Amino acid sequence: MRRVRWCAAALAAALLTTACTGDDRGGFRPGAADAGDPYVPGAGNGGYDVGHYALDVRYDPGDDRLTGTATVTATATEALSRFQLDLAGLDVDRVRVDGERARHRHDDAELVVTPRNGLPAGRRFTVEVTYGGVPKPLPNAELGDGGFHATGDGAIALGQPESASTWYPVNDHPSDKATYDIAITVPDGLTALSNGVPKGRTSAGGRTTWRWSEGSPMASYLTTLVIGDYRVTTGTHAGRPLVTAVASALPADGPAAASVARTGEVADFLAARFGPYPFDAYGGVVVADERIRYALETQSRPVYGPGFFTGDRPNTEVVAHELAHQWFGDSVSVARWSDIWLNEGFATYAEWLWAEHDGGRTVARTVADRYATTDWTRPTVDPGRAGMFGDAVYQRGALAVHALRRAVGDDTFFRILRGWLAQHRDGNATTADFVGYAERTAGRPVRALLDAWLVGATPPGLP
Repeated sequence: MRRVRWCAAALAAALLTTACTGDDRGGFRPGAADAGDPYVPGAGNGGYDVGHYALDVRYDPGDDRLTGTATVTATATEALSRFQLDLAGLDVDRVRVDGERARHRHDDAELVVTPRNGLPAGRRFTVEVTYGGVPKPLPNAELGDGGFHATGDGAIALGQPESASTWYPVNDHPSDKATYDIAITVPDGLTALSNGVPKGRTSAGGRTTWRWSEGSPMASYLTTLVIGDYRVTTGTHAGRPLVTAVASALPADGPAAASVARTGEVADFLAARFGPYPFDAYGGVVVADERIRYALETQSRPVYGPGFFTGDRPNTEVVAHELAHQWFGDSVSVARWSDIWLNEGFATYAEWLWAEHDGGRTVARTVADRYATTDWTRPTVDPGRAGMFGDAVYQRGALAVHALRRAVGDDTFFRILRGWLAQHRDGNATTADFVGYAERTAGRPVRALLDAWLVGATPPGLP
């Protein structure tokens, strides 16, 4: 229950807009302090919908200091007296709303903004935040600390389910997707990579500004910033820019470079099954920092930790997994983290499809192996925060996808996937949405089947 502090009736109506600055101001009220997702309490905010972020940041590895200006364009979804943005560990110098100075306070990881006048529902508004400091990552027991990491030659901003708030003010939940323009200024000689289409770079005064633009709506955890000494390869694929980069500390002719070099080929294989590639650019970045023990599907340009490329052969299965996420997770994003299997189960299954296509073991063999080792007491849907990145989400989720394929047949199965992705492109969806769509497309019930594979406590028959 939200508590409301009422103004004394004796106050003149003319004073209501200034005296009651907190909870009720002439019909305007504060936006919610988080997105209401129990997996990430405190993350995200309510009362507005962001349409676009324009980020202009400057980073100097010499003193590990980041400064920036974020211009956030949003629409009020309710009458707001104040609203919040997520911003962890950095100092705020100034906030303007529609060009006017706004009062603000920074409580822990929440930037609370009170504009001079209330924002009516439906009002489009712009927030400009000037900020800076020494960024720090956020603790994450599941994957290791997420967010901004200083490195020996630069920095990496990366993580799931939260990371963006460590380097810019943001509504940090996948339910509020937005487009981005990102400018990164670094000392000459360093590379600065981010999401989307490269928009060129300019140099002045010993510094270079790299510009990137992501024109498709993007969940905030999918934004990335990679700064340092990298070998960058640029080109085009299917008429779109393809930018890959490998840390210079890794071998130029090693498995990392050979793996990301097949990005276009893998994307084409997936597009033949899932429908058109959903973004305006392709790419991939391999970092050398051993703290990054995972790969992440950062939109249009996945980032891979070095541990995936320690052998003497390329590892294109991880490339297939992260590229599959461009459809499942990036283009169609979860509305709540309890449905993360919609990202990971389908990406894992795509990995199995690619392995079979590329001369590896068959999907049937992989299914039999995973089935034999599955712990059926652990649910795939709503696995709990501690289980977000567990086998029940990835492996059992992929088994459920295969069970659906076997039940409805290949033609209907891939028609379900293509239609689902087309219908929800650039949006968010839930497990219930997927089950309903699958049933309508297949023309038959599949809920009981999927329930058995996703949440049932006993093993279904091997498909």
